[in-house]
This record gives sequence, C-alpha cells and structure tokens, in this order.
Amino acid sequence: MVNENNEIKKHILSILVDNQPGVLSRIAGLFSGRGFNIESLCVAETADPLVSRVTLVTMGSDFIVEQIKKQLNKLINVIKVIDFSDADFVQREMVMVKVRAKPEHRAEILRTADIFRSKVVDVGARCYILELTGDEGKVDAFLNLLKPMGIKEIARTGAIALARDNK
Repeated sequence: MVNENNEIKKHILSILVDNQPGVLSRIAGLFSGRGFNIESLCVAETADPLVSRVTLVTMGSDFIVEQIKKQLNKLINVIKVIDFSDADFVQREMVMVKVRAKPEHRAEILRTADIFRSKVVDVGARCYILELTGDEGKVDAFLNLLKPMGIKEIARTGAIALARDNK
C-alpha cells in the first residue's frame, strides 16, 4: 500500500513473538540488514508467559514498512505483526529524568512535576529523579520545561501501544 506522496512517517509496530532466545536479534537483524533504523524498542512478556510483545517504532514510507511487515511475518517465531499507523490506538511511554535541584529551582521543579502529574521517585542533596508516563508530546513538553533547570540524565522507554477496542 503506497500513498500518493510515498512520504516518510512514523510507524509503531506491535509484534507478538514466541518468548524464546534469539527472536529479538533476528528482528533487529532484519532492520539493520535493510538499512532501517529502529527509533525505539520495548519488549516484555504478555499475559501468556510463552508470548512476548515487541513494540517497535521506525520511520519509513508505507511501501517500505509494508515490505518490512512481510519479512517479519516470515520469521519463524513471529506470531502476529500489527501496524498502528492507520489504527485507533493508545500509546504511552515512560521517562525518568535526573534534574539538578539547586535551591532556587526546587520549588519550580516540584510545581512542574505536579502540573504534569509526574512522581518524585528520589530526592538527593543535589538532584531529584522524576518519573512521568504519557504520550510522546507530553514527555517532550515535560523535558523541555526541565531543561533550563539542568537535566543530568534521561532514561526513556520509547513507545508502547495497544489497539483500542472496536466499538
């Protein structure tokens, strides 16, 4: 399926796989072998301990991603591939950010955390560690507001997503 512009856009793929060693390396190898970047990757066991969900974000045209999906479906341990690009879905990611907590910025950091409904998960003499869950826009906005106060470290999960229930 090629759109008329063949434009490059973000694709979130949800790949159900057998929970076996080596599956992730075969998936990553498929991407690297074709010269495509994986923007983010999150893997975890599902409700069934024999199945894992790989949530992968990549950039590409609809045509290229359709080819990738066909190749993924050919891998032995792949059960199902879902592209959320044209689906109704819920997406979240989590970020933990370590911010310098200078005395003059502490109240502002805590106000920002409160506004975004983030959690303070660690308080130190020089730094706070904050945790936030939300969509990509919310996470980016949060980080942009904290940047002037001095971000020391960021750990970000990347996207996870599930299709909404059919109505």
